[in-house]
Amino acid sequence: MLEMIDIGIEQSVAFRISGKMTESDMSLVLNETKEKIQRHGDIVILEQIDSFDGIEIAAVVEEFKYLFEMGITDISRVAVLTDSKWLETIVNIEDTFFWTIKMKCFPIKDKDAAIAFLKES
Repeated sequence: MLEMIDIGIEQSVAFRISGKMTESDMSLVLNETKEKIQRHGDIVILEQIDSFDGIEIAAVVEEFKYLFEMGITDISRVAVLTDSKWLETIVNIEDTFFWTIKMKCFPIKDKDAAIAFLKES
């Protein structure tokens, strides 16, 4: 289940996920991302991952189509809230590959610190 959330930053895309990421979930996030980029230019993203049971192949295809069309140059920071150590490892690896984006993991209880990190941009 995916839920879009408001974190008080106008140029942000923020959502909470639990379970499996579906194609419709991915479309919702990517459409919101496109709209925010068109309105604000650079954006920040907050992902709260309460639990993760995988991602549908169709959702991955949607993400690749988005990346091909839009790229990632308009995303300046990503904060991931998770208590999962393996997801934290993935985010740290992604931070190395996507060096133009500052990415950081925070425990779910540290949402205020994650939001402060996003406001630094």
